[in-house]
Amino acid sequence: MSETRVTGADVITAHQDLHSEQGALRGEHPGRSRNPVIKVADLAWLEFQKPDLNRAEVFARDFGFGVAARTERELWLRGTFAGSPCMVIRKGHTSRFIGPAFRAAERADLDRLARATGTAVRESDVPGGGKVVDLLDPSGFPVQVVQCGEQLPALPEQPPLLLNFGTNHRRTNAAQRPPREPSRIQRLGHVVLETRVFARALGWYLDTLGMIVSDFLFLDGQRDRGPTMAFVRCDLGSVPADHHTLAMHLGPGTGYVHSAYQITDLDSIAAGGEYLKERGYRRSWGIGRHIQGSQLFDYWRDPDRFMLEHFADGDLFSCDVEPGWAPMSTSGLAQWGPPATRDFLGASPSPQRVRDVIEALRGDNEMDPARLFGLLKAANS
Repeated sequence: MSETRVTGADVITAHQDLHSEQGALRGEHPGRSRNPVIKVADLAWLEFQKPDLNRAEVFARDFGFGVAARTERELWLRGTFAGSPCMVIRKGHTSRFIGPAFRAAERADLDRLARATGTAVRESDVPGGGKVVDLLDPSGFPVQVVQCGEQLPALPEQPPLLLNFGTNHRRTNAAQRPPREPSRIQRLGHVVLETRVFARALGWYLDTLGMIVSDFLFLDGQRDRGPTMAFVRCDLGSVPADHHTLAMHLGPGTGYVHSAYQITDLDSIAAGGEYLKERGYRRSWGIGRHIQGSQLFDYWRDPDRFMLEHFADGDLFSCDVEPGWAPMSTSGLAQWGPPATRDFLGASPSPQRVRDVIEALRGDNEMDPARLFGLLKAANS
């Protein structure tokens, strides 16, 4: 293996040990649009519906969120970083994921987007006000593109521990005793979605929102049919952005997989995990370090069975980094850590999952028996 590059000056291809051993083959998906409508700057927040806001708030505080606003019908959650809230939970009869909201780089982008999509710019109900354009992606997810008004001020941080490395002794005459407390969420990092129309949905996010692909995954023996998962980031030009703000994969269902929230460091992940475990919450998978994105991770289920991730130390890419290509496999999800669980993989059979498979194979979408068997093989490899 060659020496890992830490600057982009001499990067020529995606597979020079920068983040992937393989780059694209001739004629494969370029991972970006030639002329997108706009280029979103970040993921603003995620929207959920739940019947019990009190229970949702208890978990949120235990997981490490702050409360930005609370009414009888809405709960707005935030991190410590200045900016917008990172989640809104609205009271409803059932628990469900509604959709994501992305932040526009500037106000004029909303006007351009509204004209291109035949929609309108309306007032936002986010605390502090703002403007929003409402869209629908090819999977059927409502997608908002927003520009927030008043920004939330920063909150006190959970400071990283001062570590000693080899002969680099930065801490002397002082012991490390991380407090047993919730991991303090800094910000929303990414959301992962499952879709039956992967290629169409991916094209929509690249063409409409100007996002670009960091890594593609493909099924064993089916690379010629194109990728089945993409890790997608915002295009901020020369300013490095998160390896992925959105990830999507082909599957028999259409829905939310998980969302990820940045915290300080590994000790924050571990101590916060112990805090959650003591309060009876269930870890889905972790602690480990991912391959695509390199994040330290720890996955948990909330009382409504939604999966949320604590993460730290993720990769940041500027616009000149090309997409990597890798085979889709369970063993390829982590550099180290425990084996991925059936709960994390969604591999536990359920009546709903069986219905999803039957509907997908009968419907007008990108799922067929070869794709289904390829996904099953990837889950067991």
